[in-house]
Amino acid sequence: MSSDNSTFLFTSESVGEGHPDKICDQVSDAVLDECLRQDPESRVACESASKTGMIMVFGEITSSANIDYQKVIRSTIKKIGYDSSDKGFDYKTCNVLVAVEQQSPDISQSVDKSGRGKTDEDIGAGDQGLMFGYATDETPECMPLTCQLAHRLNEKMSELRRDGTLPWIRPDSKTQVTIDYKLDNGACVPRRVHTVVISVQHDEKVTNEEIRSSLLEKVIKAVIPAELLDKDTKYLLNPSGRFVIGGPQGDAGLTGRKIIVDSYGGWGAHGGGAFSGKDYSKVDRSAAYAARWVAKSLVKAGLARRVLVQVSYAIGVAEPVSLHVEDYGTGTKSPNELLEIIKNNFDLRPGVIVKELDLKKPIYQKTATYGHFGHDEYPWEKPKALKF
Repeated sequence: MSSDNSTFLFTSESVGEGHPDKICDQVSDAVLDECLRQDPESRVACESASKTGMIMVFGEITSSANIDYQKVIRSTIKKIGYDSSDKGFDYKTCNVLVAVEQQSPDISQSVDKSGRGKTDEDIGAGDQGLMFGYATDETPECMPLTCQLAHRLNEKMSELRRDGTLPWIRPDSKTQVTIDYKLDNGACVPRRVHTVVISVQHDEKVTNEEIRSSLLEKVIKAVIPAELLDKDTKYLLNPSGRFVIGGPQGDAGLTGRKIIVDSYGGWGAHGGGAFSGKDYSKVDRSAAYAARWVAKSLVKAGLARRVLVQVSYAIGVAEPVSLHVEDYGTGTKSPNELLEIIKNNFDLRPGVIVKELDLKKPIYQKTATYGHFGHDEYPWEKPKALKF
């Protein structure tokens, strides 16, 4: 990938709503949303774990909200589609465990303005850490095409499962897309789809031949533009041969174990912090959203074709510790000039991010499926008009 006009293969994956880790992400964000719906000032760090017939929610929550955990958790699992023991998990009969305490007072006193004479804008970061935002001009959404196609394949299977077109599909699924790229002076240009991998949970009656035919004709060809597919494209469709046992029955699930699926599919970089179950004071989430906002704004302004933004924080300190931008040689300004444009147009203190991106609203459960980026309805996906 180092030389101009070279070609390379790159792969991204996605998982469906019924993947055990994704179940946990959605449950954690459903709890967060219910807290924020009742008390926008809630401090939430909610984790989930799942296995056969059970799901546990645990963590630290400080809120005036009165949460009916049984209702929130079971309705989330029902929405995902696990509504029968025949599918390996049932929202009606699964065991729900809750182990939630209040936020540590050591953390809350370092973050919140209460008793410290600070303004809302000057609340401290909820922890130290580094976050990245990435954007590329290869798609209208400024997302990597490998990542977008992998998500859309899972979305399509969910759609066909719910509308009855492919009734044998179960909620657990994984997709993977490999694309042959050309490097154009630092920018990435997709040339063709090299390989598509799909593994989807199914009922016991459907044949492998029907699975593979339906996935090719009704999912892949409906999602991936025909000009990107050719006679050499490889299709690995349920390559294990059988996927009846899925969801938490097949594998244990945990919140925050699909951070690459949630972000850029392996492109750019990742600071390691997960998103789901965390309120805005946790910069793992809010600053990652803000860094994406910055990166997409730069690309949409024509200042770079591809850009990576890093921001870092210390616990209890509002101002970022550092800010870095990488334009891969695609910038129309120098890196130092891009950095100044960012500083002059964005205030990356957590207390400002929450206001500009409206992060006290209960918007998070939806973000827990098919990626947190690349969806135009999210506030951090609306590019800012930059002054430079």
